[in-house]
Order: sequence, then C-alpha cells, then structure tokens
Amino acid sequence: MRVSVEESEREKAILIGIVPPRHARFDAEDSLDELQELARTAGAVTVHRELQRHRPEPRYLIGKGKAESLARLIAELDANLAIFDTDLTAAQVRNLERLLDVKVVDRTELILDIFAQHAESREGKIQIELAQLNYLLPRLVGKGIEMSRLGGGIGTRGPGEKQLEYDRRRIRGRIAKLNRDLVAVRRSRTQQRKKRRRDVAALISIVGYTNAGKSSLLNAVASADAHVEAALFATLDPRTRKVTLPNGLEVVLTDTVGFIKKLPHTLVAAFRATLEEVVEADMLLMVVDASHPLMDQHISTVREVLAELGAAQKPVITVYNKRDKITDAAFLDRLARRDDSSVVVSAIYDTDFRALLELIMDKLKPLRQEMTLTVPQEETRLIAEIHRHGEVVREEYMDSVVRVKANVDVAFAPKLAKYRDE
Repeated sequence: MRVSVEESEREKAILIGIVPPRHARFDAEDSLDELQELARTAGAVTVHRELQRHRPEPRYLIGKGKAESLARLIAELDANLAIFDTDLTAAQVRNLERLLDVKVVDRTELILDIFAQHAESREGKIQIELAQLNYLLPRLVGKGIEMSRLGGGIGTRGPGEKQLEYDRRRIRGRIAKLNRDLVAVRRSRTQQRKKRRRDVAALISIVGYTNAGKSSLLNAVASADAHVEAALFATLDPRTRKVTLPNGLEVVLTDTVGFIKKLPHTLVAAFRATLEEVVEADMLLMVVDASHPLMDQHISTVREVLAELGAAQKPVITVYNKRDKITDAAFLDRLARRDDSSVVVSAIYDTDFRALLELIMDKLKPLRQEMTLTVPQEETRLIAEIHRHGEVVREEYMDSVVRVKANVDVAFAPKLAKYRDE
C-alpha cells in the first residue's frame, strides 16, 4: 500500500481483524473498513490490513506464529502502530507490544482516543476522561510504568498526558471526583430541560450512526452552527436549537453523539449525562445515511443502543439522508414508501424541510389532549402559554373571558384543569 508525502508524518498502522469460527468473513471485512476509518479519524494512515480466521488464544490473541509473522511485516513496512479490531486484555497488549515492538491499541482505546481529541466542552472532557480512566484501571495490574507509553500519538491523549504514572488509588479517587462532577452536570441538564419544556411544545433528539449527517440536518433545519466534518465522531458535545413548526408550535432539536457498532460500554456509561437528552426526549429523529451500503445494519445498531438506553419505545421519525449521493431513482422511491414515519432528504442541498416538519407535527398529536377552556382575559400570560404548548383550533373573546379550544401538550394539561369547561 503506497503512502503519500502528506501521510508520511502520520502514524503508520496495521489493522488486525479476527474472524471467529462460524462467523461470516464479510462482517469482519466491514468491521475492518470501519476500523480503518476510525484510524484515519484518529490521525493514522493504514499501511496494511490483516484478517485472521482464528480461535482467540489467551497469550497473543492471534497465536504466536501469526504474531511473529506480523512482527516481520511491521518491520518491512516501517509501521509503528498495531490496531486490533477487538478488545485486548492487559496481558495481551503487553505480550504483543514486546513481540511486535510497536504500540498496540485495541478498538475501544482507539475510539476513546478519538473522543479525547474531539471533546470541547467541560462536560465532554469530564465524560471522556471518566471513560478513559475506567478503561485504564483494570489494565494497570502488572503493567506499571509501561502504561505511560512515552512518545505521544494514538492511545496517549487525554488523562495519560496529564499524569503518566497514575496508581490505582489515585485513579479511583479521580474517578470518584469525576462522577461527582457528572452528578452536577446531570442536575444542571435536568434543570435546563425543565426550562425548555416550559417554553416549547416538545423536546426532540437527533440520533443516528456516526457520520450519518445529524449535525448537517440540525444546521439545515434550524440554521444552527454545529460543527460538520466527514469523519466519525466529529461532534461530541450536544447542540440544542429551537425550531418553529408550520402550525406555529415551537420545538427544541438536540443533536447527540453518534452511535457505532461495538460502542464501548465504558463510553455509554460515561456519556449517560449527554445521552439522557435521548431518554428524556418526546420524540427521536433517527438520521440514516441512505447512501451507505450497510444502511440497514446501521439502523439495527442505532436501535440496539436506544434499547440499551431505555429509549426504544419512543416515537421515531426516520430521516433518510444524503439522497444527493443516490442515483437509483427506484431505490429512492422505495425508501420514501418504506413507512409513514420516514422522509428522504439531503441535509446539504435541500432548502425546504416542510415534509419533515409536518411529519413532526403529526407525530406530536398522540402527545396532545383536546381541551375547551374559559380563561379570564387578564391572564394574558396563560393564553400565550396555551398557544406555545398547543395548537389552538378556535379562540373567541367574549366580554371578560376568552373561550379557547386547543390541543395542548399532555404535560401542560394539568395546569389548565381549573379553566376547563365541563
């Protein structure tokens, strides 16, 4: 594999995938494709890919003979990084690094490294450091100073740069401190959601496989300024924007971290404060890269993560994105007719998202309650809230009162109980 001049200063990685017995090679190839994209996002250039059909063994995972063969290949290609498409034990990392004579990183550590690069907010940095420390702690046993991995590069960012010789006691203390900080973050987020819920008709979270175009959709629909980049996990910190629907109702859209196959459990646990935006949402927009050959597998992965979060039963609108990359008109037509809860868009080129906004309106109806109210005219603030939290069907001013018929949010309805006509 030829390496360009521009790539010459980046870490040179070989990728190693495992095909377990009785598993399809195609699935492993796809996973290795994704690992290569992850490596690129982290800043490495792939100089070789190796797919090994082998029953995992405890010392080297791939067997000593295969490991020795890889060591010769690494020397020939002048590679300095080996990335495994599976989780490794501390002993396996230590044994492989000694035999291969290069830094060894597994899939989870690679993903954590990408998150460490992209976290910008204080909240994001807290969450990624917590995930990294929870990953490192069980791997400290017997490794000692080797955990410092002097020299920089992939696998060394985040807490490793700030404190190279953490011992287990200090790590546990730091983890406890970060968990306390996250409690404060979650409390703050809860208060923010309560405030937003008072001001708008619904909270809607944008979810999807990483790089499906979630941030681009938020930008297009809400004229936001979320960071957009053709890379995995380009956006980690949630962005929230207010959107006005065609019927005048206001909703809040929140962009969340992208999902991925084999998403590390340490990451799901650490980012639970952010992912609560999904759990507490009234509705989900699942953005799908319709041009990706593994579109349906990506949808399955997203649904699995939603189930893990306890959000599988929420109303979902599927947004098939990137139609500008699809030339098969028949395929686009089939997508549009898949079900009555989906739309096909291009977040980059479309300027009219009325079909999506109308579908959101339609999906909100089950969350509404029809009420006929008599409200004193002087309660102008309450009348304004009825307009904000519901769809007014009829409004009549009579003497000192206002007769209102409206479909209002179920959560807002108890506040109107005393004004309801019998």
